Amino acid sequence: MSPFGFEQRILGAAMAVGFVAATAAAMAQQTTTPPDFSSNLAGWVGLNGGGPFYEPVPGRVPPVVSDPAHPFTPNGVGKQPTFRIADLSNPNLKPWVKEHMRKDIDEVLAGKKSAFTPQSSCVPAGVPFFMGYGGPDPLVFLQTPKEVWILWREDNQVRRIYMDVPHSANLKPSWYGESVGHYEGDTLVVDTIGLNDKTVVDVYRTPHTEKLHVVERWRMLDNGKAMEVVFTVEDPDAFYQPWVGMRRYRRVQQEPYEKICAENNTNLFDYHMPTAGIPDF
Repeated sequence: MSPFGFEQRILGAAMAVGFVAATAAAMAQQTTTPPDFSSNLAGWVGLNGGGPFYEPVPGRVPPVVSDPAHPFTPNGVGKQPTFRIADLSNPNLKPWVKEHMRKDIDEVLAGKKSAFTPQSSCVPAGVPFFMGYGGPDPLVFLQTPKEVWILWREDNQVRRIYMDVPHSANLKPSWYGESVGHYEGDTLVVDTIGLNDKTVVDVYRTPHTEKLHVVERWRMLDNGKAMEVVFTVEDPDAFYQPWVGMRRYRRVQQEPYEKICAENNTNLFDYHMPTAGIPDF
């Protein structure tokens, strides 16, 4: 047998082994049972308090945090509550972001405006701000093979994640953008683009552009009693580097209920909900 023929046989055998291994891996991935984030009346509330803030991830660029000169005091602790004020010494913020936030903070500290987020007035939260929900009203997951829905019971905001499909070719920016997902073992991975710039990324009202790109990794912990999401936020026009935040939740059982955020919509802080002057029907 010529050396050339021998090499062909070796190459063919290697290709066959590689094909079988790849096929086996694909079949294993298809037959793996995905994590079940829902169970009867289960919902998820935040472990680190009701406020939509994020924990840093060691070794990764952190999210915006509170200004030590203006510590946050929540309701219900026997002290005068305060607004959340961002620490603008964060080196990851682009100059225009810092200037935008500085003007906002100056007006808040001068008493000219409140520091509530748009969601406080029933405005869609967008991503990643949606991850801050889950307290005191829970997040609820609805999972099907083709879609995963995540609902926040406070005002029925819903995220729709389309499974095992690519992003659309031409996206028109929207409040929640386009989220596509897949499972990696025990983890739900969600990739979101196409977000408009009308939302903020965190409770400190940090702005972003339409280049915002968020990747989330959801998984359960403690034998299904807890849940964690670690998310990477990238926007080259707003941040020098992608930053990473984390949010933890605990499972709760409670009866479903309806809570309409639009009620009493004449008192909606700085973000006014539009009202119809003429009935549609």
